[in-house]
Amino acid sequence: MCEIKYNTKPGGIAVTDRLKGKLIIITGAASNIGKEAVREFVAEGARVVIGDRDSMGVKTAEEFGNSVHFIEVDVRSEDSVRNLIEKGAEWLGGLDVLVQNAGLQYSGAVTEFDAKSWDALFAVNSRAHFFGAKYAIPLLRKNGGGSIVNMSSLAGKRGGPGMTAYSASKGAVIAFTTALAMELAGDNIRVNAICPGWVDTNFNKPAINFMGGADSQFNTVKSSVPMKRQAQSSEISPMFVYLASDESSYMTAQAITIDGGVYNS
Repeated sequence: MCEIKYNTKPGGIAVTDRLKGKLIIITGAASNIGKEAVREFVAEGARVVIGDRDSMGVKTAEEFGNSVHFIEVDVRSEDSVRNLIEKGAEWLGGLDVLVQNAGLQYSGAVTEFDAKSWDALFAVNSRAHFFGAKYAIPLLRKNGGGSIVNMSSLAGKRGGPGMTAYSASKGAVIAFTTALAMELAGDNIRVNAICPGWVDTNFNKPAINFMGGADSQFNTVKSSVPMKRQAQSSEISPMFVYLASDESSYMTAQAITIDGGVYNS
């Protein structure tokens, strides 16, 4: 009988090399949920390329050592995304997983929202996923298959006041994910989306400001989330590992909600 040997990462979580040898490119990973995903990937044995505009991406790569490499990218630019995918795969020696986590949030009443902000949300939250998939798919096909993980949001399934533009951009990600999954199923390429609810990160600052500040947001979370709290980034990141790993080999076209029970309440 084969004995499984475990080691541990900070927090005492068992590590079993679930991603040993996996080659991953992830956008928007200099901080918040993306950074926690990188932490999980490295702990589970993957090699990772971080694509980000933020100079913190350099520090993040340095923090995780030789298994992580940083490439500057502007996901609004097709040429920049193509460079990330091509140079990232060159550094990695191939590609198994593309994680599209880069995001942008603006909040505001629809009657006061401007077209420039609307277009900016769709450029980062939606169109960038098309660019990434377009250039990653040939590499994944060459590899014999793989996984694309797109970042959506609970807002893409259930909107709220001040969230019309953001919700629309994230809802587009879900539609793109399910259609692309059907297109690529025959290539053994799985495509799924992660839809977090409230997460305790500075990414949500625009929404919090629209709601009237932290106290108002805290009360909203307490009254609307069955678990009575926000998530931590470390409670979202394990789903990235699952979708990147062979454990999810029969899962595709899913928009997985992690929201403390909001969507079904």
